[in-house]
Amino acid sequence: MSASPIASREAALRIALAARALDGLDVKALVGALLEKLEPPLTEAKLAKLTVEDLRAILAGDFAEQGCHVGVDNETLKEAVRLLWGQGVEHADFPVVEAYTDGDMPGSIRVAVAANRGENLDGHFGSCDRFLIYQVGQEAIRLIDVRSTAEADGAEDKNASRSALINDCQLVYVQSIGGPAAAKVVRAGVHPVKKPTGGPAREALVELQGRLASPPPWLAQIMGVRSASLARFEEGIETGEAL
Repeated sequence: MSASPIASREAALRIALAARALDGLDVKALVGALLEKLEPPLTEAKLAKLTVEDLRAILAGDFAEQGCHVGVDNETLKEAVRLLWGQGVEHADFPVVEAYTDGDMPGSIRVAVAANRGENLDGHFGSCDRFLIYQVGQEAIRLIDVRSTAEADGAEDKNASRSALINDCQLVYVQSIGGPAAAKVVRAGVHPVKKPTGGPAREALVELQGRLASPPPWLAQIMGVRSASLARFEEGIETGEAL
């Protein structure tokens, strides 16, 4: 397996935010252009050395045909460079992550949410900017991580890499997902849940939270517990009521 072209999640986050600042530039095209300029792997230290003129040259170079924008105004270039340096990243529209240690929430499940802006379920699996990672239990919902997809999009198999990014989750909520991508998600041990209308992430998770006490069969299987309906059926057999 080849080494990742992006050295860290922090570097991937910076690149993703810079791409968005550049009028929604294709992240994969920007990664390719940066690799041509800086050579792999892309580290935080390398990104911190870029100048506005460097970025202007990158956008006007050979990678322009892959989606890079030519003629971006100077203020936009400055904003993008500051993000690549790491300035203002903590004030971007990434929600605040809450402290979590494995075992803090017994009986909880881990859920990824495809997102582009804030704490919203507003992304398609194959094109979202990030995955919000939640720990969901009967008593609490806790945002424990935010994972940029920039690094995954630099991989040869983008959907497999995105699936690997969330393979510690039991569920992934998306607005949409294609069949081949869904198969790779399932192969990674994650169950995709489509919510085409999207909306605030926590609203979808509150609905899920309400089903944890008496989960339907599909959710019970994911949680590794008996479903309420199966438990009632088995109880009925014992008493003769299910016959």
